[in-house]
Amino acid sequence: MLFELSEHTDKTVFYGINNANILLLKELHPQVRFTARGGTIKIDGDEQNVSRMVDDLKKIENYALINNSLGEKDIIEIVKNGNYSQEIKVDNLILHGVSGKSIVARTENQRKLVKDFETNDLLFAVGPAGSGKTYTAIALAVKSLKNKEIRKIILSRPAVEAGEKLGFLPGDMKEKIDPYLQPLYDALQDMVPAAKLKDYIENGTVQIAPLAFMRGRTLSDAVVILDEAQNTTIPQIKMFLTRMGLNTKIIVTGDITQIDLPPTLKSGLTDALQKLKNIKGISQIEFNKKDIVRHSLVQKIVEAYEK
Repeated sequence: MLFELSEHTDKTVFYGINNANILLLKELHPQVRFTARGGTIKIDGDEQNVSRMVDDLKKIENYALINNSLGEKDIIEIVKNGNYSQEIKVDNLILHGVSGKSIVARTENQRKLVKDFETNDLLFAVGPAGSGKTYTAIALAVKSLKNKEIRKIILSRPAVEAGEKLGFLPGDMKEKIDPYLQPLYDALQDMVPAAKLKDYIENGTVQIAPLAFMRGRTLSDAVVILDEAQNTTIPQIKMFLTRMGLNTKIIVTGDITQIDLPPTLKSGLTDALQKLKNIKGISQIEFNKKDIVRHSLVQKIVEAYEK
């Protein structure tokens, strides 16, 4: 029998590093023989044991899809007890994305960002690469739009590391800025169907622009996200934060260990975190390496550089 993984299943997560999860499954299902190649698992054995194996694979794949993680403890719990509901809480679901993909707050700090979003209009989410700061923020914005709580989503980031010198880049303005904004497009494409996203961008419901384009605007009825804020100067982030209009929430994300500004310039994010702490209505969430939800090696890379 052949078991096909969903196109949305991250095979690295499902199979584990060096196929560790598959090797564990072989130990837990000694009555069947199976091989995995690409997204296909071939299973041989008597009908009852094959059926049990397929049932476990479906549960395991569903767990991996929802949590974007899968470890030895998770697999043993599913196979031996048929139970993983304790790990998957409806409260952690932010929204259903493209093809029904569950967009979930998977770590303690991601859940804190979701909770604080309900009661604060300005949020700072600061932490290492891969901790889900921007992805969770964009999911909250899309959810607010779908629930008709706002009329638009505005996503911004410094276009280049130290001053947005777009004139040196080839092409028209869109071609100049798109490479810097691609991570924001990538997250949106997980949550909004391609045709719908195209309509949103064309009619201004979703606006993606470099930070320089925020000057002079009043941002109302929106969720506004400033990404890579560690590369803003103090005047830039002050200009951005004072754009806030009525019925607007702002989420500022960044990693203060990756500041690319010249040594003579202080990061606007670092300055804002100091000046705006302990103000009611402003939340500061500090993500850490435990929140990293990319490939398992990313956490090890972050730890190595910390040393």
